Amino acid sequence: MKKKLINRLEQKSALIGIIGLGYVGLPLAVQYASAGLQVLGFDIDREKVDILNSGRSYIEHISSEKILEARKQCFAATTDFSQIGKVDALIICVPTPLNKYREPDLSFVTNTIDQILPHIRQGQVLSLESTTYPGTTEEELLPRVENTGLRVGKDFFLIYSPEREDPGNLTYDTRNIPKVLGGQTNECLEVGRALYALAVEQLVEVSSTKVAEMTKLLENIHRAVNIGLVNEMKIVASSMGIDIHEVIKAAATKPFGYTPFYPGPGLGGHCIPIDPFYLTWKAREYDLSTKFIERAGEINASMPAWVVKKVPDALNERKKSLKGAKILMLGISYKKNIDDMRESPAVKIMQMLKNKGSIVEYSDPHVPRFPKMRQYSFELCSIETKPEIIQNFDALVLTTDHDRFNFDMLQTNAQLIIDTRGVYSDSLPNVVKA
Repeated sequence: MKKKLINRLEQKSALIGIIGLGYVGLPLAVQYASAGLQVLGFDIDREKVDILNSGRSYIEHISSEKILEARKQCFAATTDFSQIGKVDALIICVPTPLNKYREPDLSFVTNTIDQILPHIRQGQVLSLESTTYPGTTEEELLPRVENTGLRVGKDFFLIYSPEREDPGNLTYDTRNIPKVLGGQTNECLEVGRALYALAVEQLVEVSSTKVAEMTKLLENIHRAVNIGLVNEMKIVASSMGIDIHEVIKAAATKPFGYTPFYPGPGLGGHCIPIDPFYLTWKAREYDLSTKFIERAGEINASMPAWVVKKVPDALNERKKSLKGAKILMLGISYKKNIDDMRESPAVKIMQMLKNKGSIVEYSDPHVPRFPKMRQYSFELCSIETKPEIIQNFDALVLTTDHDRFNFDMLQTNAQLIIDTRGVYSDSLPNVVKA
């Protein structure tokens, strides 16, 4: 069974199934198609499926030209999960959010598994890419599949390979980002190697699925903790009248022992604000507390409120009130030059300002219309940053420093700018750092 599947993969006669066609699954599907593989993408969203099958994209950094080319290379999308039995490889790329108690919500993963179980057959490889706590593959996926009578390492093959997507990164993409890979058995690892070698230049093999799961968490916790540190340093530096960005620039000249991280209005994206809590939750099972990680999470989560506090203070100095003030948010995606809104701190700031009585609008060249979100609802469209428009706002809150913004023009015409990204100098009379 193993040899037959590996041969099909190496000969590129295998059909690759990608479950979840979002920011992780879609670029992976495009990469397999460009490598000459037939790809069948699965998603529960009929609108997404129809858009892709028409040769168009709904993610900004993945062009419609790439989707159209992938369609020519035998990529198709479907909502029909009964076709699971046709594919040789199943790669799961679904969300792993937190619930309202900030505990892991694996419902997207477990519901997906339960949905595909009636259609799984012998000779398939199943890979989970969704970020999760160590033990998920072994504790949640393995027993569900083995309950069908299939034996891992013999009848089917189970692996965990965490996604490492970085939307908007022009240097690294699916193809050249090293791919961590752990198998449930040695046979599973062999099949996983054959699967991912087709699409990725470098594989990093580890001894188990648990190691692979922990690797992903360490990567993102490392960033979350360091960003928490520099956000706390920003608050301290601000109180002392010191520009933290000048400090970071100077510290970064040290050629060893220091890596620069940059403060901001809070954490956003699908990984860094969420992943640390997967480990803190799992650690409790072992009677362990992760105080260092949790403290960093508290600091990062508090940053939107710290930014909002800066706005009325700055307005008061100009004899204006926050209530009724016209506020323009500059950038609402979670980082520069992309359209990804997941967990964006800018949206939290928008809601806080609105709750305090401000009239809030936004400008973002990557988000023309405010999307539907679970927690927030704004019936807004992005407005143009023309001088005569900018002049009418009491304050601009710069939360995402897109390259397409004309920062000189904004500063020249704005009454007040609350700068959360360190774009401007402290010496400018209409700029307040936050």
